[in-house]
Amino acid sequence: MAFFLETLFGGLMAGMLYSLVALGFVLIFKASGVFNFAQGAMVLLAALAMARFSEWLPLWLGIDNKLLANLLAFALAVGVMFVLAWLVERFVLRHLVNQEGVTLLMATLGITYFIEGLGQTIFGSDIYKIDVGMPKDPIFVLDSVFEGGVLMNQEDIIAAVIAAVLVAALSLFFQKTGTGRALRAVADDHQAAQSIGIPLNRIWVIVWCVAGITALVAGIIWGSKLGVQFTLTTVALRALPVIILGGLTSVPGAIIGGLIIGVGEKLSEVYLGPLVGGGIEIWFAYMLALVFLLFRPQGLFGEKIIDRV
Repeated sequence: MAFFLETLFGGLMAGMLYSLVALGFVLIFKASGVFNFAQGAMVLLAALAMARFSEWLPLWLGIDNKLLANLLAFALAVGVMFVLAWLVERFVLRHLVNQEGVTLLMATLGITYFIEGLGQTIFGSDIYKIDVGMPKDPIFVLDSVFEGGVLMNQEDIIAAVIAAVLVAALSLFFQKTGTGRALRAVADDHQAAQSIGIPLNRIWVIVWCVAGITALVAGIIWGSKLGVQFTLTTVALRALPVIILGGLTSVPGAIIGGLIIGVGEKLSEVYLGPLVGGGIEIWFAYMLALVFLLFRPQGLFGEKIIDRV
């Protein structure tokens, strides 16, 4: 039972990280109708900014306090993502209003390569380290319930808590604030939102900023675990099955879809992998997404795209 719980908790931790990246896709699609293939590149740029600023600031300012350096680096990385959001709206989205979906899709592909090139030019192309002080040693929990306890990684626990807090904050933002309600109005109907005075351009900048913050948090967590390298852009590919499962238009769907896929990957690899030679974790999420595309293309909680047109 303890081993099952270890596998289950490991899947839940991984699922929360998948959900963070999937949230960026969902938020941008809901507010602008753009399927943002650049989300993975945004995670990379945010992580690069955090890693390099935390390295440069102590040298520039003579800071010896790691916590202060990390806080300043985080603030500057947030600023980078906000500037990126403004640039995307000002020079791309503003000129593509009412264009076909494939045009917007190709635009985000172009943004992807621009962000990757920009990140390499400004921050370099080596493998960089993010050290925000998260403990990496495993611990045993529930040792009073199970003999020997359940082995869990402290870094995974902290990362899951951070992801859960961010998700809760976003939920409150969308439900309780005027800007959040405006975002939901834009998501329901662009023309109706414009007719009551909601400025689409400002809303798009805000939603790209919010997606940038989620990308930054995901980038810090992934970078802390694996280091910051250009393969980090592929994390977006791990989020695609999540949004297919949960629904491209559903924020709760992104969360639940991530948890389902994270747990499913771990359990299938541990319990079914030995029977088929392993490797299930690599393709499990994509096969599950394919099944949903065939039988429920809008996902568990999403709405049919045709209903939004």
